[in-house]
Amino acid sequence: MKLYGYWRSSAAYRVRIALNLKQLSFENLPVHLVKNGGEQHSDSYKALNPAELVPTLVDGDFSLNQSLAIIEYLEEIYPQPALLPLEAGAKAQVRALALDIACDIHPLNNLRILQYLTGSLALTEQQKQQWILHWLHCGFTAFEQRLSASAGHFCFGDTVTLADICLIPQVYNALRFGLDMSPFPTINAVHHQCLQLAAFALAAPEHQPDAQ
Repeated sequence: MKLYGYWRSSAAYRVRIALNLKQLSFENLPVHLVKNGGEQHSDSYKALNPAELVPTLVDGDFSLNQSLAIIEYLEEIYPQPALLPLEAGAKAQVRALALDIACDIHPLNNLRILQYLTGSLALTEQQKQQWILHWLHCGFTAFEQRLSASAGHFCFGDTVTLADICLIPQVYNALRFGLDMSPFPTINAVHHQCLQLAAFALAAPEHQPDAQ
């Protein structure tokens, strides 16, 4: 398998964690999102992923974009260790937690959104920072409340799930952008617990070959 990604991409980070948890070997192929005007805009990468986003997974003749779709594909092909509960209600709850991050929190501080804010909309760096912190705080406030009903050692009980895979890259972003994490003790506890696991630690941005 080949994974096209970027060291600091939250979405690629999610897929790296899942691959590591399932102990799957893969070739890490960097797509630099900033250099040369953004390598994701190159003709060769656009042919692979017309959305010009990372990650893209290539497994033989099969290729797939969207991190959650990739992880669910891996879950179907390599079901152990399971990243989703078996019971329908529990599975739906884990997916909802993952989507809280991937659909509602992450997109608002994604690179192309931030570039648009300071580019076409001509916001200052200070205004961009206010935007980032506002939406992170809103999203994490709701997520912290959800975890109060579901968390054990991890987001959903005492087993790593898709929800943890989505949360940890988002906490990385929050810390990078300087969000005050003190109002979120459950998120912090889950984050600490996950980082004790090799699969999460090895997937961290600073450990990637293209890290800068």
